[in-house]
Amino acid sequence: MKANVGGIDRIARIGAGVVLIALAATGTVGAWGWIGVVPLATGLIGWCPAYLPFGLSTCKTR
Repeated sequence: MKANVGGIDRIARIGAGVVLIALAATGTVGAWGWIGVVPLATGLIGWCPAYLPFGLSTCKTR
């Protein structure tokens, strides 16, 4: 598993995930807000399986 999620992308994913989970936990957006677990997990891990078929990567090249 090679990292394909870069710095700013990771921060955005973690932030969006936390916000969605918080909104779902408070009942503001309903049950669909728990989908925030996906961007939170991909941001924490640094790897997104949806990027693979397209060959995308937001990591800086080394």
